[in-house]
Amino acid sequence: MTARKFMMPASLNESLANQQPPNSETERSSPKAAYQAYSPSAREPLANHDQEKKPGITFASQDKLPKLPIPGLADTCRKYQAVLAPLQNHREQQDTAAAVQDFLKHDGPELQARLQRYATGKTSYIEQFWYDSYLNFDNSVVLNLNPFFLLEDDPTPARNNQVTRAASLVISALCFVRAVRKEELPPDTLRGTPLCMYQYSRLFGTARLPTENGCQIAQDSGSRHIVVLCKGQFYWFDVLDDNSDIIMTEKDVALNLQVIVDDAEQTPIQEAAKGALGVLSTENRKIWAGLRDVLTRDEDSNNAECLSIVDSALFVLCLDYTEPKTGAELCGNMLCGTSEVVRGVQIGTCTNRWYDKMQIIVCKNGSAGINFEHTGVDGHTVLRMASDVYTDTILRFAKSINGQAPSLWTSTSPDPSKRDPDSFGDVSTTPHKLEWDMLPELSTALRFAETRLADLIQQNEFEILEFAGYGKNFITSMGFSPDAFVQMAFQAAYYGLYGRVESTYEPAMTKAFLHGRTEAIRAATMESTEFIKTFWADNSPQRKVDALKKATQKHTGLTKECAKALGQDRHLYALYCVWQRAVDEEGAEAASSNGCSSPREGSSPSPPNSPTHDTNPNHNVLSTSDSPSRKPPPQQMPALFADPGYDRLNTTIISTSNCGNPALRHFGFGPSCADGFGIGYIIKEDSISICISSKHRQTRRFVESLEAYFGEVKRLLRSVRKEGGAGRSRVRESEEGKRGKVIKADTMQSSASVGGREGREEEEEEDDDGLGGYGFFDAGMLLQALKASQEDKERPSDKAVGHAKRSIGKKLRLNEY
Repeated sequence: MTARKFMMPASLNESLANQQPPNSETERSSPKAAYQAYSPSAREPLANHDQEKKPGITFASQDKLPKLPIPGLADTCRKYQAVLAPLQNHREQQDTAAAVQDFLKHDGPELQARLQRYATGKTSYIEQFWYDSYLNFDNSVVLNLNPFFLLEDDPTPARNNQVTRAASLVISALCFVRAVRKEELPPDTLRGTPLCMYQYSRLFGTARLPTENGCQIAQDSGSRHIVVLCKGQFYWFDVLDDNSDIIMTEKDVALNLQVIVDDAEQTPIQEAAKGALGVLSTENRKIWAGLRDVLTRDEDSNNAECLSIVDSALFVLCLDYTEPKTGAELCGNMLCGTSEVVRGVQIGTCTNRWYDKMQIIVCKNGSAGINFEHTGVDGHTVLRMASDVYTDTILRFAKSINGQAPSLWTSTSPDPSKRDPDSFGDVSTTPHKLEWDMLPELSTALRFAETRLADLIQQNEFEILEFAGYGKNFITSMGFSPDAFVQMAFQAAYYGLYGRVESTYEPAMTKAFLHGRTEAIRAATMESTEFIKTFWADNSPQRKVDALKKATQKHTGLTKECAKALGQDRHLYALYCVWQRAVDEEGAEAASSNGCSSPREGSSPSPPNSPTHDTNPNHNVLSTSDSPSRKPPPQQMPALFADPGYDRLNTTIISTSNCGNPALRHFGFGPSCADGFGIGYIIKEDSISICISSKHRQTRRFVESLEAYFGEVKRLLRSVRKEGGAGRSRVRESEEGKRGKVIKADTMQSSASVGGREGREEEEEEDDDGLGGYGFFDAGMLLQALKASQEDKERPSDKAVGHAKRSIGKKLRLNEY
């Protein structure tokens, strides 16, 4: 049988041009109405699992979504000055003001007009530039672009072994794939309004492919197999039929995975490491492009077919042989793998990855996570997948005990064990091992790629904080937005260590708009600066709490503006790209040696919406042309972009992202610049989980400072509360004067648990959980499922099925099992 080929797609320009935007304001006026046209059972399958369901809901509101607005030029410039003000002294502020005035009088209006003309007929004014910023990035994607999620352990301890956990996650992920393809996945919503679901169509069967002129995103929309990596060795088998129905039971998948683990054990790990071609995906993109040419120079060769199987897989499952002992080790393993050299050979888990695709990683002890290629999807999209996958593993276990247990999905695949074997079609469920032809040039390249990767891993460190003192409930009971409260903690802890205010970034989701991604919240404000200086000075608790309140209110206001796509960063970036495009079209001399798409030495720049998000155009100049773009001499650049303040703003020292969901234990990414911190955080009901990375910049000390700050703020709030001042929730104040004896809590923890719900109601209008960072999902279904799982027992076995026709790779024997 002929191998399934992974066809290169049309260029991104063509793809975006073919996507029709909404035709009129009328058609875009009511996404909420389109969503509500579906029955409650389609909108919330878990809550209505026994009712009839209607497919087609996933993308039902797409043509009703508004386009991303282009902000006004004067507003953007005013906001640019405002976010820079806390980072500058008086003279620098004056220089920036002069640059802004020059920009508004000369280049700005023309660039704004060009951008508006460019955006006509397009789904988004920034989408093309956005993709270019990712795809023109030349350095390794490891620690620079790809983020990770660390999932909570399976709540059933007996299922926390590698093969069982991996099989369960694979089946749940396939259920998610099926729901997306059949358009049965309920759309993400924010306060009842559906959000853009476009990214879900690019989540599976997608790969980042390097070329000499930047990378391309390719997708096999009909992909039906997965690739499994074990000790650097590659295996594959089919999991879906042509109708996107699952063709294997969980027991079948577990059987395949056990066969793969046992087969991988037959090759000594040091020998296997010499052929661990996944390491090549960590290389500089131009080098990796050349090596892919070597692999595919004969398009019918074994290597070309093996590469096609990997590229076109739904996703990659990585089975690691290690058991990280600490949370920090687990986070490092999910982000970049481990580096361990024995007798001159790299045997760490860094050789067991393929970074150009989404990866589900499962350790020997069942700890699991996701590492994903970030170009086409944001963390918010992958978070939904992770949450649904985790929830489904629990619900399927419950259903094995009680057949009436609810399902997360509108419909499910027919039971594979009861299907007619002929109904599966031309599939191969038996695992095959991909056997690469290790040409001398590949072996040499593999060696050098591994040493460079090991250097990169050694240059970074990770620390975690699992703060159990309080969480969302306590913070809201005190009248604060949880996200804004934690953002102030990062700035205060940093200032306490270094005495400086630095550029701080947090992404705000803009998926309320068609093809929306994120906007940059610049968390360092004049109000936050006043707070941290007040906090570290000898001031009364009341004054400190008042300053904290003002700072958090300012942050919440910024978050709301950015969620409406009214921030300054994306607009300025698009204006810069339009200017660069005009320069390219006019054939201007590109003279700067630091202006190409490769970053400057010693920095790790990246796209504007990445967790690692250095957007300085001097670092990462982008163009819609095919050749690498270069920056003209500074005197030819518009005054605003030549302003040192623009460089200062986009050199992000404190890069943060909020990604909250009960399915996650931790979330993180690498630092965005050499002297920066990468901070992923999750605000849970009664705790706060934080993962911090840096290039060995006293990360442990920063974590300890954060922990001390959280304790001190609680003491301040308790002190103010005892004095009857600020800090009490309004619902408490409303009870004053009522009859009856007031029962007082003995500790802040008990008062938090009593007042948490009231505080939540009070904060409903100002709560920015749905806007800042990636997390906003209603965790009710997941929490319900977690509670139900307390009484679960071991599930019975399913009937196995195997139907093999495909022949790429060495077929593994199943009869011993």
